[in-house]
Amino acid sequence: MAVLQMQRVSICALKRDRKAILEKLQSIGLMEANQIVEDETFEKMDTKNARQSFEKRAQLADQALLVLDEYLPEKKSLLAGLQGKQLLEGSRFRKVIDDRSAVTAQANQLLALNKEIVECRANILKTENQIESLTPWNLLDVPMNLKGTKTTSMLLGMMPPEFELQDVYDAVAKHAPETEAIDIHMISRDKDASYLAVICLKSQEAAVEAALRAEGFARPSQLADRTPEEVMSQLRSQIESLEKQIEDLEKQIRELSGSREDLRILSDYYRVRAEKYEVLGTLPQSQNTFVISGYVAKRSVSVIQKKIGEKYDCVVDVEDVREDEEAPVLLKNNGFSSSVEGVLAAFGLPGKGDMDPTFFTSIFYVFLFGLMLSDAAYGLIVALVCGTVLLKCPRMGANMKKSIQLFFWCGISTLVWGILFGGYFGDLVDVVSETFFGKKVTIPAVWFVPLNEPMRMLLYSMLFGVIHLFTGLALKGYICLRDKKYVDFVCDCVLWFLLLAGLIGVLLPTDLFAGIAGQKIVFPAVVSAGAKWCAIIGAVGILLMSGRSSKNVGVRIALGAYDLYNITG
Repeated sequence: MAVLQMQRVSICALKRDRKAILEKLQSIGLMEANQIVEDETFEKMDTKNARQSFEKRAQLADQALLVLDEYLPEKKSLLAGLQGKQLLEGSRFRKVIDDRSAVTAQANQLLALNKEIVECRANILKTENQIESLTPWNLLDVPMNLKGTKTTSMLLGMMPPEFELQDVYDAVAKHAPETEAIDIHMISRDKDASYLAVICLKSQEAAVEAALRAEGFARPSQLADRTPEEVMSQLRSQIESLEKQIEDLEKQIRELSGSREDLRILSDYYRVRAEKYEVLGTLPQSQNTFVISGYVAKRSVSVIQKKIGEKYDCVVDVEDVREDEEAPVLLKNNGFSSSVEGVLAAFGLPGKGDMDPTFFTSIFYVFLFGLMLSDAAYGLIVALVCGTVLLKCPRMGANMKKSIQLFFWCGISTLVWGILFGGYFGDLVDVVSETFFGKKVTIPAVWFVPLNEPMRMLLYSMLFGVIHLFTGLALKGYICLRDKKYVDFVCDCVLWFLLLAGLIGVLLPTDLFAGIAGQKIVFPAVVSAGAKWCAIIGAVGILLMSGRSSKNVGVRIALGAYDLYNITG
């Protein structure tokens, strides 16, 4: 329940130990590097090319893994996405790194095989398109590029789909009336065109073609030296050959599936090296020394001093974070409260010197979640599912783990409230028992059933809301007193306490509250008067003091009125 104090740790060491120290800091994982050293003596090394080289190798391994996943997907359980990375023995890791040239060669081979498959599929698609374009000419029993005989010519082409055979004859007669002899064959028709073979005298070929073009005639894009059926048969054989080639290539890819884990290790290795060189590029360096600086939690500084300062020839300097520095925020909470840190981060983490509200947030979040859902069966299911996931996947990501833990506790809270209110899948138990067994069975509520006593539920909801609100005001008051802001404590906390407590004291003896609570509460006259004056003093004080930062009286009153209006929220 605290925001850990951060300190700046600067390490000045010999340049020869640079990589070793960086790798050690990476493995420890306690420092967030943030260089501030600005000195003409130091300069920064250009590591862009080296970093890009490692990133490129990591991408190569990733692409090879994608190829394996495409042709030989791994069988994964439903919880595979939550399990995180598996632990790896050091000897296994070192073996892969020592053999990284061979693993890289396998990655290149996988990409080359995949490229061949892609090219084969492209060729298949191209061949299928050729077959599709030849299909309308399938009934033509002569080569498509046949010119004709000594005295005749053959014109192959397409006309608009609405043209019948007689329409074609009419078009020729209309545009080339001098034509002496012509024979037109309708090969086929579809929704796109009518496919024709026109036989005419060689001397009239140009005139006939011009007449046909006037009505939309067009030559086919390809003219084979064999019949369409022969060409299509050859193209189908090519497709079969390409498909067989693809099968062989896929078989070769599957034979390389044993390198999957090696590729993952290699990808992580190169990515870590790329990150290391990225940090190297930010390090101030002289001819023989370098400096690395960053933020470390105060409680972890001793670990850095022991692991780095005692092992290497270096100087470890520790200093408090300056007021103008934006240090990272690190929270320390118990296993229950830490599960709500993600919710807190969504609204904004506390800054330096602020109070960590995670503990109180976790209490009210889990409490109110269970109160709102309040069904024992649903709560039990949520708790069991989340508990199973936590046990089965101990190495899941930190943020995901916190979310699952949060819903586990919310499930427990829902279970408890469900037992108190007698909620088990709504009224499922009552309905099922009465419908199928002829006898209504009801699991009694340990406390009361909200649907049967709604006013009682409203009363307790108001009580919980008041506790929630007053807790927030108390925390704000504590912060003001801690920071010695006594005026803020009085104006922003005490006055609101007076107003709210006074309004509650005025409300409780009224007939309105008696109708809700089912009983009349009577206060002594002095208590009622005290509650009324507390509310008046609080309201007037808020009206006059909420805008105290402004010197303009009118603006102060307006700001106070607006703040007072916020009591509705």
